[in-house]
Amino acid sequence: MNEWPYRYKIRQMIQTQTQLSQFLSLIKHETELAIDTEFKRVSTYYPVLCLVQIASKSATDCIDILAIEDLSPLFEKLYQKDCLWIVHSARQDIEAMYYLSKQLPKRLFDTQIAASLLGHPMQISYQVLTQVLQNIYLEKAYTRLDWTIRPLPDEALEYALDDVRYLLKNFYQLESQLKTEHKLHWIEQEGKLLLNTKLYNPNIKNAWKNVKGFSRLAKKTHHLAAQLAMFREYQAIHKNKPRKWIMSDDKLINYALKKEPLPFGIRTTFNKFLVSNEQLNEAEIIVNKHILSTKTEKTKKNELQKLVQNIANQYSLNDKIIANSRSLLSFIRGDRSVIFLTGWRFNLLKEELEKCKIV
Repeated sequence: MNEWPYRYKIRQMIQTQTQLSQFLSLIKHETELAIDTEFKRVSTYYPVLCLVQIASKSATDCIDILAIEDLSPLFEKLYQKDCLWIVHSARQDIEAMYYLSKQLPKRLFDTQIAASLLGHPMQISYQVLTQVLQNIYLEKAYTRLDWTIRPLPDEALEYALDDVRYLLKNFYQLESQLKTEHKLHWIEQEGKLLLNTKLYNPNIKNAWKNVKGFSRLAKKTHHLAAQLAMFREYQAIHKNKPRKWIMSDDKLINYALKKEPLPFGIRTTFNKFLVSNEQLNEAEIIVNKHILSTKTEKTKKNELQKLVQNIANQYSLNDKIIANSRSLLSFIRGDRSVIFLTGWRFNLLKEELEKCKIV
């Protein structure tokens, strides 16, 4: 088993302001940082960030977010313009950090996405990718640990550190192969898609999309159901509780259908919410109900799928990375906001789409 060529200085865990300052001094000039987080999201609306693991060429360590009062020095380093975040399946890590920092990374390399662009399975896990690239097997024993407990078991800390120990090495191998295959700009584009604040800020107007069963409601009940969903989301945010702890989907649907009356206390608070948030009444509700494809649509979709599959084969890609079945059907029905009409995907498909007189 080959060891990572850089020597890491590993502490048990950074839990004081002094230790944090010392670690940040060690990585002061590093711009490529492998990052992972551990958080808890069981009884809260927002994730409770517990640990941040960071690895660079010069040092690696685990930072106890719950123990350190002033995290601004850490954020100052991580959100510098020249800092490249190297993360595997980055969205939840970015989100957990965003709720504390209110900042997004300036540059991002997601090794899960990079791997998928190089022919590995879509959504490949960090453990599997590390085994494939480094021939190193990582244990998964602590995937369900409550990371708020203190003290953390030594084995759990080792597990957490393993999530960044091999991340840099994976990154360098993936980056090298992307360069060889002229796909480096693809991963840069994919990273930018994840660096959008709209992904991480709650959108109360779209809260109805989180209600299971909404699409089956009659149109005349949509308005009330959407108002209830927005009210629920607002309460969940301000109480920092899971939305279904505020009101279950079943209850919300029953209230919207008037199968059950709103309890007095909830009704009073709900009415106050509506008066204070009149602008939310303008929320647009477009329910995409499942509509069976026509024979013509099926024919066109099959043609497009063959086209996409041929292109995908040329570039050693899973065709669903370029365009999945749903986006192809949306495109056929007139939607021009589908992702394969932008960026590197469109560059691959443009010529063939024009030949077929589809765009």
